Amino acid sequence: MKILNSSIHGIVDYLVVIFLVLSPSIFALSETGAQYCYILAGVHLGLTILTNFKYGIIKVIPFPVHGIIEYIVGAALIVSPFLLNYDGVDKTFYIGFGIAVLVTALVTNYKS
Repeated sequence: MKILNSSIHGIVDYLVVIFLVLSPSIFALSETGAQYCYILAGVHLGLTILTNFKYGIIKVIPFPVHGIIEYIVGAALIVSPFLLNYDGVDKTFYIGFGIAVLVTALVTNYKS
Protein backbone atom coordinates (compact mmCIF):
# COMPACT_ATOMS: atom_id res chain seq x y z
CA MET A 1 0.00 0.00 0.00
CA LYS A 2 1.51 3.31 -1.15
CA ILE A 3 0.54 5.74 1.61
CA LEU A 4 3.27 8.38 1.19
CA ASN A 5 3.11 10.89 -1.64
CA SER A 6 6.09 12.95 -2.76
CA SER A 7 5.27 15.86 -0.44
CA ILE A 8 5.14 13.74 2.70
CA HIS A 9 8.19 11.78 1.57
CA GLY A 10 10.13 15.04 1.18
CA ILE A 11 9.35 16.02 4.76
CA VAL A 12 10.38 12.55 5.94
CA ASP A 13 13.66 12.87 4.02
CA TYR A 14 14.66 16.08 5.82
CA LEU A 15 13.67 14.55 9.17
CA VAL A 16 15.84 11.53 8.35
CA VAL A 17 18.83 13.83 7.80
CA ILE A 18 18.30 15.33 11.27
CA PHE A 19 17.90 11.83 12.73
CA LEU A 20 21.16 10.71 11.13
CA VAL A 21 23.07 13.72 12.45
CA LEU A 22 21.79 13.09 15.99
CA SER A 23 22.03 9.27 15.94
CA PRO A 24 25.71 8.89 16.87
CA SER A 25 25.05 10.70 20.15
CA ILE A 26 21.65 9.17 20.82
CA PHE A 27 22.78 5.59 20.20
CA ALA A 28 26.44 5.96 21.29
CA LEU A 29 27.74 4.66 17.97
CA SER A 30 31.42 3.83 17.61
CA GLU A 31 33.69 6.41 16.01
CA THR A 32 33.58 4.58 12.68
CA GLY A 33 29.82 4.01 12.92
CA ALA A 34 29.34 7.71 13.66
CA GLN A 35 31.51 8.79 10.73
CA TYR A 36 29.48 6.66 8.32
CA CYS A 37 26.30 8.07 9.83
CA TYR A 38 27.44 11.66 9.18
CA ILE A 39 28.46 10.72 5.62
CA LEU A 40 25.07 9.08 5.10
CA ALA A 41 23.34 12.22 6.40
CA GLY A 42 25.25 14.34 3.88
CA VAL A 43 24.50 11.98 1.00
CA HIS A 44 20.82 11.81 1.95
CA LEU A 45 20.63 15.60 2.21
CA GLY A 46 22.23 15.90 -1.22
CA LEU A 47 19.80 13.39 -2.73
CA THR A 48 16.85 15.23 -1.20
CA ILE A 49 18.02 18.65 -2.36
CA LEU A 50 18.59 17.35 -5.90
CA THR A 51 15.28 15.46 -6.23
CA ASN A 52 12.54 16.83 -8.46
CA PHE A 53 9.73 17.01 -5.92
CA LYS A 54 8.05 19.68 -3.78
CA TYR A 55 10.90 20.02 -1.26
CA GLY A 56 13.77 19.56 -3.69
CA ILE A 57 15.81 22.68 -4.30
CA ILE A 58 17.76 21.95 -7.49
CA LYS A 59 15.35 19.32 -8.90
CA VAL A 60 17.55 17.30 -11.26
CA ILE A 61 16.90 13.73 -10.02
CA PRO A 62 13.48 12.36 -11.02
CA PHE A 63 11.47 11.16 -8.01
CA PRO A 64 11.27 7.56 -9.32
CA VAL A 65 15.10 7.49 -9.55
CA HIS A 66 15.20 8.78 -5.95
CA GLY A 67 13.14 5.71 -5.07
CA ILE A 68 15.51 3.31 -6.83
CA ILE A 69 18.42 4.87 -4.95
CA GLU A 70 16.58 4.41 -1.64
CA TYR A 71 15.95 0.72 -2.36
CA ILE A 72 19.66 0.24 -3.10
CA VAL A 73 20.78 2.20 -0.03
CA GLY A 74 18.33 0.35 2.23
CA ALA A 75 19.65 -3.02 1.11
CA ALA A 76 23.25 -1.82 1.39
CA LEU A 77 22.64 -0.60 4.94
CA ILE A 78 21.31 -4.01 5.97
CA VAL A 79 24.38 -5.86 4.68
CA SER A 80 26.94 -3.19 5.65
CA PRO A 81 27.45 -4.36 9.25
CA PHE A 82 28.50 -7.76 7.96
CA LEU A 83 30.91 -6.29 5.42
CA LEU A 84 32.36 -3.75 7.86
CA ASN A 85 32.47 -6.16 10.82
CA TYR A 86 30.19 -4.04 12.98
CA ASP A 87 28.82 -5.51 16.16
CA GLY A 88 26.67 -4.41 19.07
CA VAL A 89 24.79 -1.17 18.73
CA ASP A 90 26.38 -0.24 15.39
CA LYS A 91 25.19 -3.50 13.82
CA THR A 92 21.69 -3.10 15.26
CA PHE A 93 21.50 0.56 14.19
CA TYR A 94 22.49 -0.01 10.56
CA ILE A 95 20.31 -3.08 10.09
CA GLY A 96 17.34 -1.30 11.70
CA PHE A 97 17.89 1.88 9.72
CA GLY A 98 18.21 -0.11 6.50
CA ILE A 99 14.90 -1.81 7.20
CA ALA A 100 13.30 1.58 7.90
CA VAL A 101 14.60 2.93 4.58
CA LEU A 102 13.20 -0.08 2.72
CA VAL A 103 9.83 0.18 4.46
CA THR A 104 9.64 3.88 3.61
CA ALA A 105 10.47 3.08 -0.02
CA LEU A 106 7.84 0.35 -0.12
CA VAL A 107 5.07 2.67 1.12
CA THR A 108 5.98 5.64 -1.09
CA ASN A 109 4.20 6.34 -4.35
CA TYR A 110 7.15 7.35 -6.53
CA LYS A 111 4.77 8.14 -9.39
CA SER A 112 3.10 10.95 -7.40
